[in-house]
Amino acid sequence: MIRSLLATVILLFSLSTAIAETIKIKIETTMGDIHLDLYGDKAPITVANFMRYVDGGHFNGGAFYRVVRMDNQVQNDIKIEVIQGGRSGDSDIGMFEPIKLERTRDTGIKHVDGAISMARGGPDTASSEFFICVNDQPSLDFGGMRNPDGQGFAAFGIVTSGMDVVRAIQNVKTDPPTGEEFTSGQRVLDPVIFRTITRE
Repeated sequence: MIRSLLATVILLFSLSTAIAETIKIKIETTMGDIHLDLYGDKAPITVANFMRYVDGGHFNGGAFYRVVRMDNQVQNDIKIEVIQGGRSGDSDIGMFEPIKLERTRDTGIKHVDGAISMARGGPDTASSEFFICVNDQPSLDFGGMRNPDGQGFAAFGIVTSGMDVVRAIQNVKTDPPTGEEFTSGQRVLDPVIFRTITRE
């Protein structure tokens, strides 16, 4: 029993140590590779959730399926610039239970150029879908009003290499805007597929 308890303690310590460190990942897409650092010490819940999908191979075959530019969001009062992807295409649906929102007010990780963050509907609903910022996006931070609840989104890392790929993805062809739906004109006609998302 003591040996079993010791093994459990060691396992928990190793997991907490892994999350407390910066984790390097690579998103290999059909348009090129994107390298990121994930800040497990500042956003442990969000990073641990993301890594469940990475380590389980659950993102492989997913895609960047939505891009938001200044020219394709006439229906949105507060403008942003991001590329969004994941495995499901629905910001509130994933394989695992949704996670607690780690607000930028608490983590200190802002939505600057290249920041990776979790897509969501209401607070505490983020699951598998994420986005990468193109240019600084303060309206996505706590207190920003891109989401009317003002709680912001959970940024949890930064692109270290491959912003040229991010910008190229942001400029792919999208559906014709109708102005009727929140994402009208932002759906990618030929989604950019994730070959793999892995640790480096």
